[in-house]
Amino acid sequence: MNKRRLAWIGAVAAVAIAMTGCSANTSGESGDAGSGGTLTYLEPQTWNTLYPPAGGFYPNGGVLNQVTDRLLYQNPETLDLEPWIASELPEVNADATEYTFTLRDGVTYSDGTPLDAENVVKNFDLYGKGDNARALSVSEAINNYDRGEVVDEHTVKFFFSAPSPGFAQATSTINSGLLSNGTLDGRNEDFGPGKAKDIVGSGPFVISDEKIGSELKLTAREDYNWAPPSLAHQGRASIDGIDIILAGENSVRIGTVVSGQADIARQIPASDESQFEAPGLTLIAASTNGVNNGLNFRPTSAQLGDIQVRQAIIAGIDRQAIIDTLFTKNYPLATGILAKTALGYVDNSSAWTHDPKKAEQLLDAAGWAKGTDGVREKNGERLSLTFNEALPQPRSKEVVTLIQEQLAPLGIEVKIFPGDQAAQTEAALSADTIQVYHSMVGRADFDVLKSQYFSTNRNSILNVEAQDGKIYDEELDQLLAKIASVPTIEERQDASVAAQQRLIDQAYVLPLFEEPQVFGLSDTVQGFKTESIGRPSFYEVQLNK
Repeated sequence: MNKRRLAWIGAVAAVAIAMTGCSANTSGESGDAGSGGTLTYLEPQTWNTLYPPAGGFYPNGGVLNQVTDRLLYQNPETLDLEPWIASELPEVNADATEYTFTLRDGVTYSDGTPLDAENVVKNFDLYGKGDNARALSVSEAINNYDRGEVVDEHTVKFFFSAPSPGFAQATSTINSGLLSNGTLDGRNEDFGPGKAKDIVGSGPFVISDEKIGSELKLTAREDYNWAPPSLAHQGRASIDGIDIILAGENSVRIGTVVSGQADIARQIPASDESQFEAPGLTLIAASTNGVNNGLNFRPTSAQLGDIQVRQAIIAGIDRQAIIDTLFTKNYPLATGILAKTALGYVDNSSAWTHDPKKAEQLLDAAGWAKGTDGVREKNGERLSLTFNEALPQPRSKEVVTLIQEQLAPLGIEVKIFPGDQAAQTEAALSADTIQVYHSMVGRADFDVLKSQYFSTNRNSILNVEAQDGKIYDEELDQLLAKIASVPTIEERQDASVAAQQRLIDQAYVLPLFEEPQVFGLSDTVQGFKTESIGRPSFYEVQLNK
């Protein structure tokens, strides 16, 4: 796996995009816009950590993508890997256990310290191993990491205990955003709210002010001059800064952009997309290239331990009705566990056929009989399931409410767990509290499947016994681990297909739709783009007000 092979990985994804007629990124055209000015960007939720390995939550990534650089750049349109802080693609040995990167000269952090080989090794030794004493997690994007080694001031070499074919792409993600030595010495709380101004990256913007829970102010770094070489714009960012403002109410977020009081808003609900058809406004739906928005059934819960019950729920849910009722053409019905543009995609749409009669038969066969109130019972226990409300996902509460209506006639009671993001995150850790977990994850690499389902990553189906830590489905875990531990594209594709088939055969997953990141823009914004999974990139933006 050499430089040419790494480039070919991106080419494979590009072909997949072309075949589906989709693009990994849609952007405004850069025309003759003016420069300078401060862009106002509205977020539906506030960030909660700027520690890159834990930055997957979109509000976190929306900040990290502006203030950090990465070793490699993943072109959002082709998904090719390109040089960035590394001056060229890495040298990789035959079994993908050793990677050697050559670094650009003259790159510095905003505190003036150098981004050199020693600093890069310090970044990845932390991201690849974590630090329990400081409550800093291992990056889910990095697998089988052993150590980094400084070869010379501008050369680093990384070693892995087993093949790590996804590492090159991992270095292009916000989970591998490079930070100064001083920032890397912090504890978990030093990356949280109230500490934003202390986060020192080498990116085109610097965090200059913070109002906890409501606003971040980013300022363009005057001496920035190391953008990815493939970008048309180089040097200092075109705009002077960004005001990132929390606007949780959809009506406020949309109305502020429509009225011209803000420039961009993220997460425009499908029901409000038509407002951006008016003159002077634009809607951009960017692909997330990963695991589709869907439901994850937890077999370690008392209600879902029987595969027939899981199969019955899948047969009882009308996915097309959910799409038709709540969404638009920007949310295509899922035909696989992965998006069509994702590496590893397989069309398994026939696995999720809506068949209420089959659902009834499965529940009868499993011994669940309807009680006097219509809810099925077995051995004195009601067939009652609690879903989380996936606050980062579009219209999650409405999705679950429709599912509640669809499953009620079958005798399945559905409840929605209430609470803010912190409460939802805590509840999701227990299969006794949340039996069906609504989520998605974006990453433009085969490893995204492992990130979502592996027992020590996001572990969305909670494939582990809470009492003793025993793996419930060892075969699934082994299949997922293989995706990240075989060196060739062909082997990774085969491993991904096998893992997806296991998820289907065991009725662990019901994908709903391909989730985009939908942005509403004023036409005063030109040159707006997203990175490979839909996070905003403001470096090339120009304002023409």
